[in-house]
Amino acid sequence: MQKERIALVTGANKGIGLEIARQLAEAGIHVIIGARENQRGRAAVEDLASQKLIAQSIRLDLDDLASVEAAAATIRSEHGKLDILVNNAGIFDFADAPPSSASIQAVRRVMDINFIGALAVTQAMLPLLREAPAGRIVNLASSLGSLTLNADPSSTYYSQRFIGYNASKAALNMLTIQLSEELRGTGIVVNSVSPGFVKTDLTGYGNMTPEEGARLPVHYALAGEQTGSFVEPNGPTPW
Repeated sequence: MQKERIALVTGANKGIGLEIARQLAEAGIHVIIGARENQRGRAAVEDLASQKLIAQSIRLDLDDLASVEAAAATIRSEHGKLDILVNNAGIFDFADAPPSSASIQAVRRVMDINFIGALAVTQAMLPLLREAPAGRIVNLASSLGSLTLNADPSSTYYSQRFIGYNASKAALNMLTIQLSEELRGTGIVVNSVSPGFVKTDLTGYGNMTPEEGARLPVHYALAGEQTGSFVEPNGPTPW
């Protein structure tokens, strides 16, 4: 009998993260909801329980390295491995702006959470992913992190100049590229997935629901041998 697959989704107490957790649970995965605050994590677990879906929550603050290390220790103690890591947690700061006027404090905060926080979680969880038969890492990217699209006047993303957020997602893509190469041949695959333009608390507007936006990340979390790719709903995205 195949051992139950375990997934950690960071920032999964609301929005697209919660939808990813929901769809993974529907697929029979044991989902661990990473949330900055215990109360919010428990509320998300109760939300899934109301739909007869089983999940657990764990405190995981990407700005608190001790919480990241404690979460990894708890997962090791309770499960001994991790099959799926979805680096979903991220922020947008409205003091972010074009390079000439962006708040340095805002840019630093966005980079700390969206990139350095994701890197810290990935480093902490890698030993657990190595214990799984086939580990999977999905980095929630954005087309705003594409250098090609940022430089293309015909792109819908060309005018969206938020130096902190865009740079943080470009850095996350660099993590995908380098980590996929470092782990090549280990059975662990790593991909950047841009869910599309999803309306959440982070964006405030968009043309996709969180449910629709969760489908592609969930697909890459569950199956496929592809690694080191950057994709969105319409297909591959240029770096």
